[in-house]
Amino acid sequence: MFVLELTYTAPIEDVDAVLEAHVAWLDELYDKGVFLASGRKNPRDGGVILAVAEDRARIEEIAATDPFVEARVCAYRITEFVATKTAPGLERYRQTPA
Repeated sequence: MFVLELTYTAPIEDVDAVLEAHVAWLDELYDKGVFLASGRKNPRDGGVILAVAEDRARIEEIAATDPFVEARVCAYRITEFVATKTAPGLERYRQTPA
């Protein structure tokens, strides 16, 4: 499982100009089952996405297609973790440490 932390690198007006495309991108990845949760940070200086994929390389490919990245208004920090415990609705994402 992965935590994708977005940090805005441009003024919020520039971020907002690309927001509609970013939300459409999020929706597509929710439909594919890659994204599990997402939202803005508070204060609004970026966002967080909880995601699943076969490996880090795939997540990096996905992040590179974010309209925010393409517009150069954010940077990503990707953290991989082993989800050994989950809420009841997320059992299928539980993992066993290697």
